Amino acid sequence: MSDDRLASAARRLCQQRDRLEPFDGFPADETPVDEAQAYAIQDMLHACLSARGWGPLVGYKIGCTTPVMQAFLGIPNPCAGGIFAGSVRHGEGEFEHDRFVRVGVECEVAVILGTDLPAEAAPFDRSRAAAAVAACAAAIEVVDDRYRDYRALTTPTLIADDFFGAGCVLGTPVAGFDPFALARTCAHMVIDGQTVGSGVGSDILGEPLDALVWLAESLARRGAGLQREQVVLLGSLVQTHWVGRGADVWITNDALGEVRAHFK
Repeated sequence: MSDDRLASAARRLCQQRDRLEPFDGFPADETPVDEAQAYAIQDMLHACLSARGWGPLVGYKIGCTTPVMQAFLGIPNPCAGGIFAGSVRHGEGEFEHDRFVRVGVECEVAVILGTDLPAEAAPFDRSRAAAAVAACAAAIEVVDDRYRDYRALTTPTLIADDFFGAGCVLGTPVAGFDPFALARTCAHMVIDGQTVGSGVGSDILGEPLDALVWLAESLARRGAGLQREQVVLLGSLVQTHWVGRGADVWITNDALGEVRAHFK
């Protein structure tokens, strides 16, 4: 696909975020045929969103890292999307329900980086990834089903559009938490007083640090890297739950504390 077509696809997605109209898919000449084209569109989308007031890119979300989410979406491998400063809340997040097409929540484990993981330092492994982590936190990922029928769209199309990503709420960072202990953490998600799911850290690729390694390697192949103070959501321990207006969401993690979201 030409650079002009990639840029046109990115503009189309950027405009859709403003209009809040369900996305039917790209025209044939703008549809990404593989993940390389998808991430090229995504990079251009990030620049467009930042220019439209979403703020700088402050991290990444990684989707489809657990069996429950791979089964839910029918996608067998991880996928990444961007997180912007304007979409991040801390501790207790409040969101306007009308600012989404179909909003959902996920029960996440997050890491905050203390050092860079630049492209030129690849390849990466668990030990190098762990050494880059300054803190860990419980998190709620806010996702948006912005599509007429996401199951009718290709995986590269979903990746180009940040793979449902729409923001997050970060719990209090636990500085110095051993990243290798994330696999042993357990989390629960409660919506409007009812427990809707639970999971353990090891559900994330068997070892949560492998998700961070995957992201660092994926970025390095595109000549990019992770930066100090960026946030990475490693994956959801619970299947996505779509929420209505007025929903209260509460996530507790036995090692990392709690985090809440409300959709007014």
